[in-house]
Amino acid sequence: MRRALLVGAAVAGAFPLAACQPPQEAPAPPPVRPVLTTLAQPTDSVIFGPFAGTVEPRYQSQLGFQIGGRVVARDVTVGDVVKKGQRLAALDPIVSRFDLNRAEAELADAKAQAENASATEARTRRLLEGNNVTQAQLDAAVARRDTAQARLAQAGASLQKARDQIGYTELHADFDGVVTQRLAEIGQVVSPGQGIVTLARPETREAVVDIPETLAGAMPKDGLFTVVLQSAPEITARGRVREVAPFAESGTRTRRVRLTLEEPGPAFRLGATITVALERRIERRFILPATALLDTEGRRSVWIVPAGQPGEGKADDRADDRAGDPADKPSNRYVERRDVTLEGDGPDGHGRVAVRTGLKPGERVVVAGVHSLRDGQTVRLADDRN
Repeated sequence: MRRALLVGAAVAGAFPLAACQPPQEAPAPPPVRPVLTTLAQPTDSVIFGPFAGTVEPRYQSQLGFQIGGRVVARDVTVGDVVKKGQRLAALDPIVSRFDLNRAEAELADAKAQAENASATEARTRRLLEGNNVTQAQLDAAVARRDTAQARLAQAGASLQKARDQIGYTELHADFDGVVTQRLAEIGQVVSPGQGIVTLARPETREAVVDIPETLAGAMPKDGLFTVVLQSAPEITARGRVREVAPFAESGTRTRRVRLTLEEPGPAFRLGATITVALERRIERRFILPATALLDTEGRRSVWIVPAGQPGEGKADDRADDRAGDPADKPSNRYVERRDVTLEGDGPDGHGRVAVRTGLKPGERVVVAGVHSLRDGQTVRLADDRN
């Protein structure tokens, strides 16, 4: 009897102790992960470019004097329209005029010497007929006459050269054109052939752009490019590739490409800044950043945030995760993995991938942190402000 009472008292004392213990807390739900997304938009065209460039002439010449001297006149400047035969610049003609006077004097002297030698030869020939001179004397007179005639011809050529030199002191345009560059100023001493001005033919204009060497190989040679004026984007023209530089520029690693403009308007003036691009039709695809692609064990996929009301779908799987989450907001969603098919082997040179199948227009695709997500994980869109 006594033992039964002791056991009952011990059991009765244990109930108040158990009632005082706090209840066991539920495990904390995983945090809601913010993600960056982009909308999948299909495209059926690809644009090669755009590239910035300028309008330049196809034909231009650097004009200079055929003789050296000091520049005393420059009649044109950059942008001037000139006609064929118009004077562009002039040299000091004093030295050339002195050369002309000397050549004229030498010609007069040579002419007198030639006349005297001819008269001497004629007298010697008559004296030989009377046996008053020897044959050797006649031969010497003939030689002096021939020498004088040769000197006369030489002096005549020197005079003509001196006259031409006077004409070379003025620089004239060989064709109608526009001055695109000036290379000398008044008072400057120039050498023969040194450039004074650059004259361009404005009737044939080209679009000149520098394309990175990595893209030059993919450029379609027979494509019809669209050329847009940067100062007036509504004004456009068409251009075809005429020439591609065989080597890349050592400093920028770009190749210069020249496109012939087809019927350009007057707004496409020489030196105007332009933008060149080529649009081509392709099979429909989705262009995404390469960071959106999850490639594991040969399986290529992306993370999709399903459309609909925030929190819809897989409610049973995520109910426990969201229970009691103070950060839960109407913007919380979940992600699901979707297998896709790519165009090509992987990302292109610009860090993008082209998805052919597996996506629908308007779907949200996660573009950052794809390797740290799991299927059905609760996420919050980074651009939501709820």
